[in-house]
Amino acid sequence: MRVMGLDVGSKTVGVAISDPLGFTAQGVEIIPINEDNGEFGLDRLAELVKNYQVTKFVVGLPKNMNNSLGPRAEASQAYGELLIERFGLPVDYQDERLTTVQAERLLIEQADVSRNKRKKVIDKLAAQLILQNYLDRSF
Repeated sequence: MRVMGLDVGSKTVGVAISDPLGFTAQGVEIIPINEDNGEFGLDRLAELVKNYQVTKFVVGLPKNMNNSLGPRAEASQAYGELLIERFGLPVDYQDERLTTVQAERLLIEQADVSRNKRKKVIDKLAAQLILQNYLDRSF
């Protein structure tokens, strides 16, 4: 059972994958997309799904602090629907409030990484945190 975690933005999708037993999440990569042009990186995702033998997706759901769903959450749900149509695999959603903030804080505190370098890995780390939170909640 491999679960793929996704942090979906308008320009990138951070990708993380679980270990085969579903205990830990590891960041994989950041896929460039262009939401405005309808480019969602599904071909690259298909390669990763095949390589890792993914059985489920977990998409980060960026809820508002008052627990309501705004435009970004709706875009994440629309991306989840694209995944279901393309891959026929189940999609779960994980509340991702503050995961990007948490990821940035980790990079600053643990690695003292420059802002430019943080931008290159933040979405991947956010996807890893989303997936790890999901895995922790599931067991």
